Amino acid sequence: MLVLGIESSCDETGVALTDASGAGVPRLLSHALHSQIEMHQAYGGVVPELASRDHIRRVLPLINEVMGQAQRSLADVDVIAYTRGPGLAGALLVGAGVACSLAASLGKPVMGVHHLEGHLLSPFLSADPPEFAFVALLVSGGHTQLMRVDRVGSYELLGETIDDAAGEAFDKSAKLLGLPYPGGPALARLAGQGDGQAFKLPRPLLHSGDLDFSFSGLKTAVLTQAKKLGETMSEQARADLAASTQAAIVEVLVKKSLKALEQTGLKRLVVAGGVGANTLLREQLNAACKKRGIRVHYPELHLCTDNGAMIALAAGMRLQAGLEDIQRSYTFDVKPRWSLADIQTVPA
Repeated sequence: MLVLGIESSCDETGVALTDASGAGVPRLLSHALHSQIEMHQAYGGVVPELASRDHIRRVLPLINEVMGQAQRSLADVDVIAYTRGPGLAGALLVGAGVACSLAASLGKPVMGVHHLEGHLLSPFLSADPPEFAFVALLVSGGHTQLMRVDRVGSYELLGETIDDAAGEAFDKSAKLLGLPYPGGPALARLAGQGDGQAFKLPRPLLHSGDLDFSFSGLKTAVLTQAKKLGETMSEQARADLAASTQAAIVEVLVKKSLKALEQTGLKRLVVAGGVGANTLLREQLNAACKKRGIRVHYPELHLCTDNGAMIALAAGMRLQAGLEDIQRSYTFDVKPRWSLADIQTVPA
């Protein structure tokens, strides 16, 4: 069973082809990705209308590229999957419209996939795939969540952010420091030249007793410190503030993840989403989990950001688990706001 996946939720156009035949994890045959970072840099952030228009330009050439890499034709595809949400409405509509139009022209079934479920399952495409059950730390630009995952479609929310997500904290803090878009990676690079203990920044909700997150207070503290340093801030002070910001975010993510593992009694942690590529986060999680005999799994670095492979994978795994009926209905909608708890799940 060949699954063609299309991702267009924000500022990356991703297309991939997976083989979901049999009971094993779907196998990635080919994938292609176009990032809009260079286009949005001039504006300091994602411009939704420009993102949508660029998806329109990119998606069909990427589909052709993916099919060519796999040496397959569109007639060979069994199911076409697309990101239904959450994400930017206009961007989501491009992927949904292309997927449904293509499926209708080929007489193939189509299915919408939850973006976060794609991230959640993406480590199954890595060289060191996890096994169920595990705790998942989802850390992306707009989401920070801890989930208990018992199997495909069986997800229990353990904690989530009540305001800014970790990725937003990275990006907004970077902007306060005058760093270019995308801010998160730029801040992490600058932090490598600084002292993470130079500034005493808050760790919101670190000792709250629950598994929820809050990063808006940290952003405010970074703003206050940046104003104190003023326009004469030295490059070393800027690097130290970046390092201190990163250290605060990472400490909260690590300690909350360890608490989730302790509460559930599970010995396996999956980290997914763009922030999961952060070097300091990986180092500290690896060290802390090694001491406790806990396995940690990550997506391959090139699959940490939004991509079509995770959408094709999630679709294939849901089909294998019997959670989706093969249907040929080509009417569609998108869900810019869509809780992972609202998707069809496996009964307890």
